[in-house]
Amino acid sequence: MRDTRESRLLLVLLIAIAFALITVDIRGGEESPVDGARQAAATVFGPIENGVATAVDPVGNAIGAVRDSGKRHDRISALEQENAALKAKLGSDDRTNSRVRQLDAMLKNAGAGQYGIKGAEVIAIGAAQGFSWTITIDAGADDGIRRDMTVLNGEGLVGRVTTVGPSTATVLLANDPDFTVGTRMEKTDELGFATGQGSRPLSVQFLNGKAKVKAGDRLVTFGSSKDKPFVPGVPVGEVVRVDPSGGALTRTVYVKPYVGFTKLDIVGVVVQAPRQDPRDTVLPKAPVKAKPKPTPTVTVTVQPNGDLVDGSGKVVGNINENAGDGAAAGDAAGNQQDNAQQPGGQQPGNAANDLDEG
Repeated sequence: MRDTRESRLLLVLLIAIAFALITVDIRGGEESPVDGARQAAATVFGPIENGVATAVDPVGNAIGAVRDSGKRHDRISALEQENAALKAKLGSDDRTNSRVRQLDAMLKNAGAGQYGIKGAEVIAIGAAQGFSWTITIDAGADDGIRRDMTVLNGEGLVGRVTTVGPSTATVLLANDPDFTVGTRMEKTDELGFATGQGSRPLSVQFLNGKAKVKAGDRLVTFGSSKDKPFVPGVPVGEVVRVDPSGGALTRTVYVKPYVGFTKLDIVGVVVQAPRQDPRDTVLPKAPVKAKPKPTPTVTVTVQPNGDLVDGSGKVVGNINENAGDGAAAGDAAGNQQDNAQQPGGQQPGNAANDLDEG
């Protein structure tokens, strides 16, 4: 395109329209007028993202093969290709094992909470239509996914579904500043609201300004009306800092989420809520505090001959020798005291006789 006045005006107009749409979308919130366009975009671009994610591994292998084919020495080239194949196999095995562990942990959580879930894979990070903390998963309306469904993994709460296409869906992550979820503290049942803060810990405001909270306390989701957008009992995180209440009506604490939002891979969408609140059953087992080691004690017995014998039968001393040493020390102390009182070590009577004779 030529750099003309008309082209510049067109560029300015397009930028103005884009900012106007962003403003309308932000102010509209859940009832945004551009939500239909967002869903249409998900419908069009979702399969493309899915296809790109599926094709990454074959393309990478092809690029590696082309790079190795230009080597001058056939033997070196063959060895490098063999080495690359071994590395790829090891990497693939490691990733497979990691995914198996993630899936196993997620299924255990779902079983503990009696959640009916639909497994999905993260195929994109950050939606193209905004600047939020979001992910795109490879499950959509065709798989029974609907808007405002809870998303979890083997660690805890991941987020909630915001946009659904036929084969993909967008999930707003729990650490997004626009994300808020009701929480309940383990054991004490203190209620609050957790809000995302990006890469920082979640900010939780407890309704009770005098609530007793300490670092290490754990929180789960409180649940929503008709279980949307949140089902109860999903682990949220642990308290890492508590702000002084200062007489305020509410109390703010900071919670480190269980989920690592920068390394998501396998997630589950809760398509069926539990029949009853699982309470704290989905939380991982609390670490057991190590008991202090007892101070070792040595038992000593006195034998008839005065020997002191420890528990292993070893002679560690003799009571008579200790007593003799004590008596000798006493005699020495007495002699030193006498010498200090009378110069020359003379007795008081002798000193007086010597004075009379003089």
